[in-house]
Amino acid sequence: MSIALSGDMDEVHYSGSNAGVLPTDTAKNTVYAFAKEHGIDSAEQFGMRLARHFVTSQPGLRRARVQVEEHAWERVETTGPTCHSFVRSGRETRVGRIGYDGERWEIVSGLQDLTVLNSTDSEFRGYVKDAYTTLEETSDRILATEISARWRYRWSRDGEPAPDWDRAYERARTNILRAFAGTYSRSLQQTLYAMGSHVIERSGGEGGEGGEVDEIRLSLPNKHHFLVDLTPFGLTNDHEVYLAADRPYGLIEATVLRAGAPARIPADLLRDR
Repeated sequence: MSIALSGDMDEVHYSGSNAGVLPTDTAKNTVYAFAKEHGIDSAEQFGMRLARHFVTSQPGLRRARVQVEEHAWERVETTGPTCHSFVRSGRETRVGRIGYDGERWEIVSGLQDLTVLNSTDSEFRGYVKDAYTTLEETSDRILATEISARWRYRWSRDGEPAPDWDRAYERARTNILRAFAGTYSRSLQQTLYAMGSHVIERSGGEGGEGGEVDEIRLSLPNKHHFLVDLTPFGLTNDHEVYLAADRPYGLIEATVLRAGAPARIPADLLRDR
């Protein structure tokens, strides 16, 4: 978790007066205390509670930005009565970025490190070739990537019905995965657009009722898998043995917007970790 506070901070810079400065130690203690007193229903709800507290309790503060990372854990199954052991699950990391200026909210949720792979239904052909091109076209390849995504909710004001943050997160995650699995990919860019469109169009449930999400930004490193040449060993590799590259050879990033919505998610936010 990280907290950034801004407001009337002129004097601490000009004269060194700390009269308007809330110590970082206080912010840290507030997080601990709120977790104990209020619990954590969701990353978004907890971040909102903290942001509202900082902006409304300190007269010199005008804006709070709270960034939350949620790591999923699974209970270790045992044959005895023990139920206090957990193991970190293989899921992605859930993140949230909450902004509040005393009147309006800006809630950006997302995920990172969600690794996915399609073993077929992916090709790469028809690209530009010049004197330095050695890559051969393929009509059947492995498509693998590690998804990072951030999406911004339309909701921004108290008094209006807020999304159910946990359900909204799961819906976005499900739509990302459904689009990845259901798209015959001619390029990773095409797959990215399909994933973003699924989230925008179905953010209010099947059919898009409600339209909770106005914007989503995705970052997809292309994790190449190369078919291994087994002919020196007298063997035929019928798309069975691949070499997984130790680093991505390309990074595909883009923002998908609901029609008429502004782009507000910074291009580098997915690297702000």
